[in-house]
Amino acid sequence: MGEDTSVWGGQRYLNRAAGLLSGEYWKQSSGVGTGVQTKIVGNTAGVAMVMADPDAGKQPGDRSPERETLTSYDFYYYGVDVGFGKLDFDFKYMKQANKDSDSEDGIGAGVTLNTNYYGLDGWAQSAVAYGKGVAQNRGLNFGSWSGGDDNAESIFATTYGVWNISDRWQMGSEVTYFAALDELFGAEDLSRFLVAVRPSYKINDNLRVEMTGSYGQEKGAEGYWTRTGDAVKGEYYNVELALPITVNADYFGRPQIKPYVSYIAADDAASASTIGIKDGKDETVVGVHTEIWF
Repeated sequence: MGEDTSVWGGQRYLNRAAGLLSGEYWKQSSGVGTGVQTKIVGNTAGVAMVMADPDAGKQPGDRSPERETLTSYDFYYYGVDVGFGKLDFDFKYMKQANKDSDSEDGIGAGVTLNTNYYGLDGWAQSAVAYGKGVAQNRGLNFGSWSGGDDNAESIFATTYGVWNISDRWQMGSEVTYFAALDELFGAEDLSRFLVAVRPSYKINDNLRVEMTGSYGQEKGAEGYWTRTGDAVKGEYYNVELALPITVNADYFGRPQIKPYVSYIAADDAASASTIGIKDGKDETVVGVHTEIWF
């Protein structure tokens, strides 16, 4: 089958990609399955079947609950050189067992462009994805949380990356848009927008200073998720100062212990309550964030 070919089976978090500052996975297949990966014309190509078993439908004392098993059939072709970067192509067909005919399947597709940092030193990843039905969650985000009916349809666009400004300065950024073309997660006209930047300064090999600023917005049709009035549209602001301690003070140096202070504010008290702010429309949080991956 050739030295570039592999066959796998078992639990996987397949082909993961997440927003740099939001940290939200927009592409993955998380579950148990099998697949084949090889090279075609020098580019990575693969096909996989991944299954996930949510607890939906199971009630206490139910002796014979129907299993609403989710299945994703993944097809991907990565690394197509277009001169100024490389393109990755994904297509997924998803199914869910024991659902009505309007909630039993869906399709997702996406294209990802991998380049330098918009002509500067560094890297950037930009993507557009479409999802419908069971694949409503960014089209390519599959796992036990997947599901949706024929009204569920979404568009997703993101671009993020890290700019290497100098030996000590780096800056991460992200711009993301996620919206319903009809309904998304049961909400009509739901849309979310995020823009964030994080300049970072290397003090020494074990210490950095990070400064993060972000703006986010969420809105939908009147009454989505029972929201009315000021809660229908929320605008959110965040400013954070952190001091990451790590064995390697690169932007992605891990493991990491990061003391931080973060100021979060919303445009009104009703919107603030939707993100857990109980008194007023702003809050200051002091804490320690840890990451152990390498």
